[in-house]
Amino acid sequence: MPTEAEILEENRKVRRLQIVVDLVSNVIRQSDLPIEEALEMVASTRRFALQLFPDKESTYDLIYRPRLQRILSEKYQMV
Repeated sequence: MPTEAEILEENRKVRRLQIVVDLVSNVIRQSDLPIEEALEMVASTRRFALQLFPDKESTYDLIYRPRLQRILSEKYQMV
């Protein structure tokens, strides 16, 4: 069973990831970035998430990947 300190650390990491995803989402939506830069921001966000949570790739792909893909699709008319 995780200790209170471990739970607090996990919550802190989740919040950091949420903030980064929110920032990247807003930058992509509100700027005139070329698609290549937007794609690199998304890839960097994924790498950041996997640094925080090394074995949680499938969780990232379930929660954040669809959101970021939707934003890219809407902004750049990607299929």
